[in-house]
Amino acid sequence: MELSDFLPRFNPQARIEAVPLDPVHMPGDQCLVVDDLLLNPQALIELAVMWRSHFRAPTGSAYPGLELWMPPAVTGLLDDWFREQVRARLGARRLLRTDCRLSMVTLPADRLQPRQWFCHRDDAGREATHMRAASVLYLFHDAGFGGTSLYRPIRPMDEIERLVHDSGVLDAATFTQRWGVPAGYMHGSNDYFERVLQVPARFNRAVFYDGGLFHCSDNGPAGALPDDPRTGRLTLNGFFSCTRPAR
Repeated sequence: MELSDFLPRFNPQARIEAVPLDPVHMPGDQCLVVDDLLLNPQALIELAVMWRSHFRAPTGSAYPGLELWMPPAVTGLLDDWFREQVRARLGARRLLRTDCRLSMVTLPADRLQPRQWFCHRDDAGREATHMRAASVLYLFHDAGFGGTSLYRPIRPMDEIERLVHDSGVLDAATFTQRWGVPAGYMHGSNDYFERVLQVPARFNRAVFYDGGLFHCSDNGPAGALPDDPRTGRLTLNGFFSCTRPAR
């Protein structure tokens, strides 16, 4: 079969809801929750099945599973939809680059590294004139695998930056002793971050947000992490490098 048989077709009647995060502490920040994004979501699942042997563990990120970066034929369609429907709503100005991948969370909680124990940002250190938006499209039916949560820091940023740094250089025992962060997937607020929004997973639902906000997936119970695209926590993840409007 040809790749053209598996290309996503975006639904012109998809339901888009703008959801505010924290009007008190994060005024103006919102994410977009889109239901029924694709007319043919099953096509991406079948593409993942066909290319299953090409999924790999990431080399440049802390994603806790397997990923497969998509070719331009797929990326370009997501790029077009983002430009038309999302860019302005998230406060972006010009879209510079789009990348997307099929992903499956597969690591059990007891194999995670400290940097995978809490939420993260996609664009830490990026210039204030730029942003990296992100999206997650849920391609699984089991809502127990979890959706996506967004967080705000509740400690000073210099302390948060030390926490993030230490999570990448300390062993698990030392990191827990120093910071008190328990091992395992993050589920809700802790001493350093408050969850401001939890988006439940739903088949063919997507969430779009500013990747500069702290976020993480809600990965459900440890052990429920099959690596079969038909039964696992399969998602299509998008990343959109943009400029911000001049201020």
